[in-house]
Amino acid sequence: MQRPQATIIQVTPFQQNCCLLWDSESRQAAIVDPGGDIDRILDVVKSTGVTPRQILLTHGHIDHAGGADELAERLAVQIIGPGEEDKFLLDSLAEVGRGYGMNGVRNCRPSRFLKHGDEVSVGGLSFEVRACPGHTPGHVVFFNPDHRFALVGDVIFQGSVGRTDLPRGDHATLMRSIREQIITMGDDVAFLCGHGPPSTVGRERQSNRFLN
Repeated sequence: MQRPQATIIQVTPFQQNCCLLWDSESRQAAIVDPGGDIDRILDVVKSTGVTPRQILLTHGHIDHAGGADELAERLAVQIIGPGEEDKFLLDSLAEVGRGYGMNGVRNCRPSRFLKHGDEVSVGGLSFEVRACPGHTPGHVVFFNPDHRFALVGDVIFQGSVGRTDLPRGDHATLMRSIREQIITMGDDVAFLCGHGPPSTVGRERQSNRFLN
């Protein structure tokens, strides 16, 4: 039976969790949020022996999307996501990269923007797309209800939530997204986030100080 498998590749000076996600049966893969360090990502792809079919983006910040354009070119795959509301971030990646001293960052033009209720497939695995604005206006998360697994980007972390002091961030909107789109997945759902260790919805509902 196909099931999701994933490995985390920590990239960029922001220690962002780029995720290599694949279907255990077909070994077709997606690379989620390749913020940079492209050669490192490609080394893991090679050592894992999977076949990347697409790049998925949860949102447009440089630590998540800064390497997407180059990686898509080198792998000859499409970039899918995030929501179109993050286009202003994707259009300024090169400029932001120069400000951080990150050379070679390119602006990013996805083949397809995502909306709430869309689905994306990784091999034989289907993921619901849930819009979760607040950290950025076009942030999306990917949820596989069959295997009780989600990729949540920078919406929620173990013991914390996404920052909202960056352009077009909004704390009230973020908390509403968490209540309506993350908590409703169910306590048993395990998630990988954009920084730090994984967690579960139940653990965060009970112990995350931002949710109590």
